[in-house]
Amino acid sequence: MNILFFFIFILFSILILRLGYMQIVKGEDYVRALKNAEEITVNTNVPRGRIYDRYGRILVDNKPKNAITYTKLPTTKAQEMLETAKKLSNLIKMDTSKIALRDQQNYWIVLHKEDAYNKVSKKEEKAINNNEKLSSSQKQSKIDELVRERITNEELKSLTKKDLQVLAIYSKMVAGYNLTPQIIKSDHVTRKEFAVVSENLHELPNVNTTTDWARKKKSDLSILGSTTTPVEGIPKDKLDYYLARNYSRNDRVGKSYIEAEYEELLQGKKAVIKSKTNTAGQVVDTTTEFDGTPGNDLVLSVDSDLQLKLDDIVERQLLAAKSKGGSSLLDRAFLVMMNPNTGEVLSMVGKKLDHDENGKLTVSDYAIGTFTSAYEVGSVVKPATLLTGYSLGAIRPNQVLLDTPINIAGTIKKSIFNPSGSMYLTDLTALEKSSNVYMFQTAFRIAGVNYVPGAALSIDAKNFTKVRNSFAQFGLGVETGIDLPGETTGVKGPETISGKFLDLVIGQYDTFTPLQLAQYVSTIANGGKRIQPHLLKEIRKPSEDGKKLGRIIDEVSPKVLNTINNSKTEIDHVKIGMHRVYYGSQGSASFNFKNTNFDAAGKTGTAEVVYYGPQRSAYGTKTLTITHIGFAPYKNPEIAYAVVIPWVTTSGTITEYTNNIIARQAIETYFKLQKKSMKNIDQTVGQDVQKSITNLKE
Repeated sequence: MNILFFFIFILFSILILRLGYMQIVKGEDYVRALKNAEEITVNTNVPRGRIYDRYGRILVDNKPKNAITYTKLPTTKAQEMLETAKKLSNLIKMDTSKIALRDQQNYWIVLHKEDAYNKVSKKEEKAINNNEKLSSSQKQSKIDELVRERITNEELKSLTKKDLQVLAIYSKMVAGYNLTPQIIKSDHVTRKEFAVVSENLHELPNVNTTTDWARKKKSDLSILGSTTTPVEGIPKDKLDYYLARNYSRNDRVGKSYIEAEYEELLQGKKAVIKSKTNTAGQVVDTTTEFDGTPGNDLVLSVDSDLQLKLDDIVERQLLAAKSKGGSSLLDRAFLVMMNPNTGEVLSMVGKKLDHDENGKLTVSDYAIGTFTSAYEVGSVVKPATLLTGYSLGAIRPNQVLLDTPINIAGTIKKSIFNPSGSMYLTDLTALEKSSNVYMFQTAFRIAGVNYVPGAALSIDAKNFTKVRNSFAQFGLGVETGIDLPGETTGVKGPETISGKFLDLVIGQYDTFTPLQLAQYVSTIANGGKRIQPHLLKEIRKPSEDGKKLGRIIDEVSPKVLNTINNSKTEIDHVKIGMHRVYYGSQGSASFNFKNTNFDAAGKTGTAEVVYYGPQRSAYGTKTLTITHIGFAPYKNPEIAYAVVIPWVTTSGTITEYTNNIIARQAIETYFKLQKKSMKNIDQTVGQDVQKSITNLKE
């Protein structure tokens, strides 16, 4: 009896210890597991935020559309989904052109199960099942893989159109998460399909009809970017990033540019729905814990009316230049306009020429090229060269230097307007007439070398760094900080021989983007502050009725990246020279600007370059790139602008300076619209959503 009681005591002690372990040590884990089994939280999508221009005109909207969804339950079996898919296939028409090969193979296996698994011999099946390193699911996957490999094309072709319709629906059902509505069809759902499915929901378990949304662009401006579709879901290279932030695999996310850059603001907060299930996995109750909120609305600094008109100017002038001789390599043109005091980008224009399948010339938007492509820009860098010379003590304002052809060991470098003579110039006249030699003389002084006609030069490589560092203060050769992904900084020439140093100071060596030029001239226009350019102007709460803008959450303030190493006197002195470029008797742009009804300042540029563009067969061809920078009004600048037209001609001469024409027309357009907007629209965004200005067809 003592032994028996002792044995019972030991058993009860073990039981008590085990209960204590389960309740005290593992209690919270079991409660959490039980809660997860009984309560399943599902997040559902909400509409993305709208995107407006600076005056409240819609650039990107959400368009509601009918959708048919399926919600898979934890207890749903494959055969049940297949039966529902067959019923649904009688009511809607699916696109079967994008069904994956693997899905077709899997469906053939479902339809021909016995024949399918007979393709794997008993010996092969035994070898797989005897592999102790594999789990049961891995063993089945190995067998299925062998089956798929042995399904012939003839067998797949036996799938009828009706089979493919069912498969298109079934594959979407299977891809969904438990208790999460999966879109079966949302594109081109006809009214008849929506109505007939709605009428037959009682015969279609877990199928529902609802409203989905799609992004609707009111502008073809490429910098707006795009979003993925529910079929695409999260891009593979960003899957971990988004899953860690509570996204689902089939969520629509920003794929490029503004949509991608401000994904977290535009995405909104998902609705949170909690479903309670019983021990059999059946849903017994559903509650909404959070209704969700649409994404925040973004107000951009872009003026869509100005953008549209500048688009038209650049396109017309690009086509006109293309119609002239020697333009075989010409295929693009750019214009950037921004506020030099705030960094707000008012317009980013890029146009690209191509040919369609019939050989007809087409024009497409290439605004992204304003910050993703770079070119040798020519004499527009000369104001930076002079300011670099001042800051390094190499020259001083109003210094007189001799302009005469430079002979470096037999290589002649000269100014276009003075190919063989000699004349003394001040720095202002050098800007006005665009003297190359004045810049070369400045370069000699920066490098501390004595020029001897006919003799070789020895310029230390550190002087390249010295000039590039100075240029970088203006934004040349470095990131501008634009709030868009994918910005390039251009290419720095790899050689450090003396002749290339002279090319560097006249803009014919390193490459720069149109946006860098706009930031650079803005730095001069505002008195020496390099302002970060930005497209986002305001963040607003989502509009409640679509007619009134939501309240402002945040406004983007100007951000000064650095201040250049020049005095106000030196900067103002260079501005005088740039003013003379437009209005001086010998100004390089005076032909196009001498009779303007506005007062502005600028600089023209022509770069002799060797072609390495998209036409590989033309690599090595000598061509010309023309550019233009400026600001207006001269005394109190409101705008700074840059024009770049690469590879404009291979003839060696330019008959019409399209860069200057675009610049003048752009300035006139801006002031004309400003006058109009002062009458009709307040300078700041009001409370009413304005009508979109677009050239896109509805």
